[in-house]
Amino acid sequence: MVDDPFQAAKSPKLLDEVRADLRARHYSLRTENAYLNWIHRFIRYHGNRHPSEMDEKEINDYLKHLAVDRNVSASTQNQALCAVVYLYKRILNREIGDLQLIWAEKPKKLPVVFTPGEITAIMDRLSGTYWLMAMLMYGSGLRLMECLRLRVKDVDFSYRQITVHDGKGFKDRVTMLPEKVAAPLLEHITKVKKLHGKDMKEGYGSVYLPYALERKYPNASKELGWQYVFPASRISTDPRTGIKRRHHLDETVLQKAVKQAIHNSGITKHAGCHSLRHSFATHLLMRGSDIRTVQELLGHENVATTQIYTHVLNRGGLGVKSPDDL
Repeated sequence: MVDDPFQAAKSPKLLDEVRADLRARHYSLRTENAYLNWIHRFIRYHGNRHPSEMDEKEINDYLKHLAVDRNVSASTQNQALCAVVYLYKRILNREIGDLQLIWAEKPKKLPVVFTPGEITAIMDRLSGTYWLMAMLMYGSGLRLMECLRLRVKDVDFSYRQITVHDGKGFKDRVTMLPEKVAAPLLEHITKVKKLHGKDMKEGYGSVYLPYALERKYPNASKELGWQYVFPASRISTDPRTGIKRRHHLDETVLQKAVKQAIHNSGITKHAGCHSLRHSFATHLLMRGSDIRTVQELLGHENVATTQIYTHVLNRGGLGVKSPDDL
């Protein structure tokens, strides 16, 4: 991964255009960095030729290079393709119909799901902030980044619900706040309030606001409601603006904590943070929840996506008994 694609490429102006367009369309910083790096790699692979001089042949050659020479996964290949297509469609004004694209087929995999007993074992090996976050991913069905980006104002203790803003596909949704989590989460937010007050006294206290909200509400970035529920341990510099402020906790910190808890529990499944969300959906269906309700709680656009969790309900080989057990 290139640290600074703008400095590395011979066409920094082109990459600056891509960056500006991505930000105007409210893409996340993670997507921005990924797209810029894939575009830079595409240009570098073809000897730093300008993309306007290339077409479908060069794009497909690069995709084959990723699949054959680099042996990347289908999802990685498709992310690279999305980045290059974005460049041609949004920046170079080349219609997608002009390109005969070859999409890698993503292998169909069943989600890894914990048993209720395994969930208990994992949670028993987590504490403090890590326990809270893991409980929200399992008890509320939050994705990892949805949990990390949660704001104080998004937690409603009166109605016992959490509002997820700009989830996958830029969609908002409402999910439940587990009773078991409510009291410790409220205590945690009290600590966040004290930390925010300390930052304010030291001349900081502002937080990143999405879209144009910072211009529309100039004082909102320093209000408690907009602060992250799970702030980072230290002040850092915002790579987009250069402003020093406190961001949310880094994702790798929680991922490592959950992985360690899984390992310490003696669980051998290839699982991680997202398996907690998978378990949330599966356990709700096991207990008789309506699949449409689970779909809404997860934020799935299509119920077919939610139906994959019903595989656990069948038990064993599609619900039939082995001949050994007859």
